[in-house]
Amino acid sequence: MATGIKTGGRTAGTLNKTTSELRERFTLLIENNFDKLQSDIDLLEPKDRIKVILELAKFVVPTLKATELTTGNENGFNPIVINLGAGINPDEVRTINAELEAKY
Repeated sequence: MATGIKTGGRTAGTLNKTTSELRERFTLLIENNFDKLQSDIDLLEPKDRIKVILELAKFVVPTLKATELTTGNENGFNPIVINLGAGINPDEVRTINAELEAKY
C-alpha cells in the first residue's frame, strides 16, 4: 500500500549513478580529444563554426528561461516618466504630453 512517503532511494538533487558516470566519461572524451575537436572546428566555414560552437555551448552555459514581465495595469499602458529637472516649464510638459497622447 502506497503511503506517499519516500522511504528510500536517492535524496532529492542527487544525480543518478549512471548519469554521473556518463557525464564523467563524456568529459574525459572531450578532454582527451580537445585538440582534434579544435582542429576540426577550425576547418569549418565561419557560419558552420558558429553553429557548432553554439551547439556545444548548450552543454556548458545554462540555458536561460524566457520570462514575461507583467505590469499589473489593466489598460496595458504604463507611462514612462522622465524628470528633466527645473530646466523645462510646465507649459512645455503639457504640450509634449498632448503630442504624445495624440500619437498613441
